[in-house]
Amino acid sequence: MARFAVELVYGHDEGARLEVRPAHREYLASLVERGALLVSGPYADQTGALLVYEAADEDELREIIAADPYTAAGVIAETRVHEWQTLMGAWV
Repeated sequence: MARFAVELVYGHDEGARLEVRPAHREYLASLVERGALLVSGPYADQTGALLVYEAADEDELREIIAADPYTAAGVIAETRVHEWQTLMGAWV
């Protein structure tokens, strides 16, 4: 399994994002239950969010991101994906 740090940059339509947010959070909760999402949360300034996933590879991660209600709603302006090599800490 690989770990990925994913940064979401929110689009300008806050109303649309807030409308779909309950479905987005429900989806993320299902990912936590199956062990695919390790941690997530929005930035304090509400410009985006950081999520850390565990997936077999980047293809699987891209499928996970594609199934997110935020993706379908088009409320994300940019998604930055980085495979992350964790070296120290509680997750290692």
